[in-house]
Amino acid sequence: MVWQQTYDPLGNMLISTLLAAVPVVVMLVGLGFLHLKAHIAAGAGLLSALVIAIFVYSMPAEMATKAAFLGGLTGLLPIGWIVLNIIFLHQLTEKNGSFKVLQDSIAGITDDRRLQLLLIAFAFGAFFEGAAGFGTPVAVTAAILIGLGFSPLAASGLSLIANTAPVAYGALGTPVITLAKVHGYDLAEVSAMVGRQLPFFSVLVPFWLIWAFAGWRGMKEIWPAILVTGVSFAIPQFLVSNFMGPELVDVIAALVSMTCLVLFLRVWKPAKTWTTTSLKNHVEDGGEAKPATAPAQHDRATVVKAWTPWVILTVFVFIWGLPSTKKFFNDLFAPKFAIEGLHKLIEKMPPVVPKPTAEAAEYTFNLLSATGSGILLSAIVGGLVMGYGVPSLLKNYGQTFWKVRYSLLTIVLMLALGTLTRYSGLDTTLGLAFAATGVFYPFFGTLMGWLGVALTGSDTASNVLFGGMQKVAAEQLGLSANLMGAANSSGGVMGKMIDAQSIVVASTATGWYNHEGDILRYVFFHSIALASLVGIFVTLQAYVPPFTHMVIH
Repeated sequence: MVWQQTYDPLGNMLISTLLAAVPVVVMLVGLGFLHLKAHIAAGAGLLSALVIAIFVYSMPAEMATKAAFLGGLTGLLPIGWIVLNIIFLHQLTEKNGSFKVLQDSIAGITDDRRLQLLLIAFAFGAFFEGAAGFGTPVAVTAAILIGLGFSPLAASGLSLIANTAPVAYGALGTPVITLAKVHGYDLAEVSAMVGRQLPFFSVLVPFWLIWAFAGWRGMKEIWPAILVTGVSFAIPQFLVSNFMGPELVDVIAALVSMTCLVLFLRVWKPAKTWTTTSLKNHVEDGGEAKPATAPAQHDRATVVKAWTPWVILTVFVFIWGLPSTKKFFNDLFAPKFAIEGLHKLIEKMPPVVPKPTAEAAEYTFNLLSATGSGILLSAIVGGLVMGYGVPSLLKNYGQTFWKVRYSLLTIVLMLALGTLTRYSGLDTTLGLAFAATGVFYPFFGTLMGWLGVALTGSDTASNVLFGGMQKVAAEQLGLSANLMGAANSSGGVMGKMIDAQSIVVASTATGWYNHEGDILRYVFFHSIALASLVGIFVTLQAYVPPFTHMVIH
């Protein structure tokens, strides 16, 4: 029996929208204000979504349950699989002491905490976003920052803020490629349009990152290095996205940015060096700048050995991110299971789609091609290089699983919630509320992308969710479809820092369990403020010369 979605079940769009928002509000309030543990807050959000989907939206209970089940499977693979295996590698490097050597070697480049943030959280994180995406950059950079002596809140929150500008081209361009493929955009045009929005924010975000950490004064003291980092990322981001395509935008931009920053630091040093590590008043890191403490010195062979597991990780992640690699493994083993009683039995309805469209509900068990599998293999190879035996690796893996068990449960519940809102139509009700804003639509349409990522944890998923609606609304309002499709992706990147799965990944990587609410409260302002700035910029592109000349119609 086919069930058709309805987006105003109560015949009053305001009340329907308020009810559709309840699951998200329950989860965020539980995390941010009631200080519930993350898996409990996620469970409460999922329960409320089930109640509203079944009793308000009239979704059959069996369908609602199966939609949540499908989301839970997605939470385990690929997201949870990445988290488990990157923490496994981190634990191995910590236990044998090589992680401390790595920290000292980074401090050898610069022991200024602000410059370390630029190098690791922004530039190094952008590389991992471009190569793998899906939580990998936050897991890696937060783990490195906590090891360098950053407070858990600083390591978590600042990794999330830094992981914004690269997200639209993450995982070798997957979000933009998916947007074009699913909703019929021209790939080259929409990639170029995103590349005419985000470079401005690629320059802004490093400044914002350091301001969030060190305050206005701390930021001004290192503005030349920030400018070098941002500009050397933004220019390749624009050029590659406009003249090559979306696949290697982040990888190339990140490598250029890291290289330029390291070379710049050879000829320039800040007048004061910040070495303090506690986040004071959620604004400054310790307040007063203190003299730097010299890192321990290690011979070249020791440093190379310490970096080897992370170099192996980088190589494996990049290889696993290549379309040819994914195709090879998927052809080898990637069984696809249709969810009985759900697959093709739910129809999306106009105005979201031109005509009733059946929703697929399939789960692909792509264990071999999953990024987490590449990370696991790199951890095993790295562990053997570090001198671990097979029994020791197995023992450490078991310990790691036990360590992150509640984080994995949280990710499962979060994805179950996001998937249920998609299949029940709750998310579309929220999207239509944004779409009804008329002349202000460029601003609120951008926030729709932000909401999509905040709900699903993925710019790719947000583009699947709202990319078609953006196209329909833009054409109805006489706007460029490419502009609003790109805005969905560009606005979405700012939602990445508040999506629940990213916050759980950050708290797990830093070992700061049950503090997800603290992280959410810290990053929420930055998320909504930056998303609003993207919305203002898109509005200028829609209506105000000379910004309108940037638009691809």
